[in-house]
Amino acid sequence: MISLTGVLYPVLILGALGLAFGALLGFASIKFFVKTDERVSQIREILPGANCGGCGYPGCDGYADGIVNAGARTNLCAAGGVELAKGIAAIMGVEGEAPIPVRAFLKCKGSAEFSKRNAIYEGIMDCRSAAVVPGGSPNACPFGCIGLGTCVKVCVFGAMSMINGLASADPEKCIGCGTCVAICPKSALALIPRTSNVQVVCNSNWRGADVKKVCSVGCIGCGICARTCPAGAVTVDKNLASVDASKCTNCGACVAKCPTKSIGYIIPGQEDIREIA
Repeated sequence: MISLTGVLYPVLILGALGLAFGALLGFASIKFFVKTDERVSQIREILPGANCGGCGYPGCDGYADGIVNAGARTNLCAAGGVELAKGIAAIMGVEGEAPIPVRAFLKCKGSAEFSKRNAIYEGIMDCRSAAVVPGGSPNACPFGCIGLGTCVKVCVFGAMSMINGLASADPEKCIGCGTCVAICPKSALALIPRTSNVQVVCNSNWRGADVKKVCSVGCIGCGICARTCPAGAVTVDKNLASVDASKCTNCGACVAKCPTKSIGYIIPGQEDIREIA
């Protein structure tokens, strides 16, 4: 037969332990309480909520926290534009920084019409997966767009599409968040200023003779464009030409002289570039 004291004592002991632990937890919550800066919630309220990651932080919550607690710049949200940057700066009590309008651009012109294909990929339909498989990319050029559309899948703004097997960014929809740029395993996508009309549509660092074997419109690094440019906006490094948008006047001199037509005026939404006769 169980006595009353045999039941009562354990209950009293457990109750006392519960009270003690509760008191300790209450003390700890007060002692170690970290006050949240109200500016974090204020900034979060005005952010667009796209959670695209283009700012370099894990979503809008991460960016808001980064601005207040990590000193992130106030103009990193491409989706919000100038007015958002001003609003964030006002909350932080600092001078506003206007974002530089940019858009995504594919540094590859090597569709099947111009570039050789040396394989048929039948694995996971993801550019990152294909990039790690020997021979996974169908392109003979290892620097070009793989063409499986991973950038299309990650773009929350619906700005990316595939045209002739190559990625293409719609300038009307692209806000320049950089998500597609970050996910491209070939680094074939880049962000360029919206005012930039002349670009090199190639991503290869191979020597000219090797480029010609796999692509008829690839940059051969001959340097004619650099020597022709009156503004000094074109340079050649590691066999690949590049255009400095801050110096380029869009005169078209380099476009006219390029022997492979790998540099030219961009036609937004198309896989090709307009050449100057």
